[in-house]
Amino acid sequence: MMEDIQPIDPIAFSLGPIDVRWYGLIIGSGLILALIIAMREGNRRGLGKDDFPDLMLWAIPISIICARIYYVIFEWSYYKDHLGDIPKIWNGGIAIHGALIGAVVTTYIFTKKKGIPFWKIIDIAAPSLILGQAIGRWGNFMNQEAHGGEVTRSFLEGLHLPTFIIDQMYINGTYYHPTFLYESLWNIIGFVILLALRKVNLRRGEIFLSYVIWYSIGRFFIEGMRTDSLMIGDLRMAQLISLALIVLSVVTIIYRRKAGFASERYLDTNG
Repeated sequence: MMEDIQPIDPIAFSLGPIDVRWYGLIIGSGLILALIIAMREGNRRGLGKDDFPDLMLWAIPISIICARIYYVIFEWSYYKDHLGDIPKIWNGGIAIHGALIGAVVTTYIFTKKKGIPFWKIIDIAAPSLILGQAIGRWGNFMNQEAHGGEVTRSFLEGLHLPTFIIDQMYINGTYYHPTFLYESLWNIIGFVILLALRKVNLRRGEIFLSYVIWYSIGRFFIEGMRTDSLMIGDLRMAQLISLALIVLSVVTIIYRRKAGFASERYLDTNG
């Protein structure tokens, strides 16, 4: 019976008074796998073996902080009265657009200090980024968040989903769209596409910009299904940002080509 369905315990295990949550473990696993893939490709493309680990030492914490700040800003009506909840990221509440801003700015500063081509390193990192996002969405699944509107169990069964996903989408007596899953699958497809684009030998910077375009298209439509969107007035912030990123990325590709700023290609080995 539906009344007997119990959600998955968000706590994986405890170490004394410390609860280790699935949310953190899953996001951490995604980051580690993303780093390994980026390091392997970085070595193939002539980067130093320590370049990505050194970058991640700065980019990961700064991105997490920026992702949390971004989320808190748009949920300030709650957090202004619950300041003690602001650091509690293990309960969810980080925004990928905030993380992306933090990561790009950190990478730009890092590459300038290290003398590494900025567009080269973000091209290499792009497939890792979208794969990490695909894995990270399962942290939302464990927390029963980032879901869509109400549906029936028969609808979910019609999608041929495993029972454990269907049951986890049963929240407070109602079934919901597993939008975390839709985005995760979209990102996995994007990961495969970006790997294929490496062999096309696009101009430098265009793999990363393709990542931004692909992710933003999927996020725009999936965000329209969600019930927990960060809002600015009556508009969903993630949809506005997604549209802006799509336009900006297309314009950047065209401008860089016409201005002669994209003469080097991804597979070039000379810097």
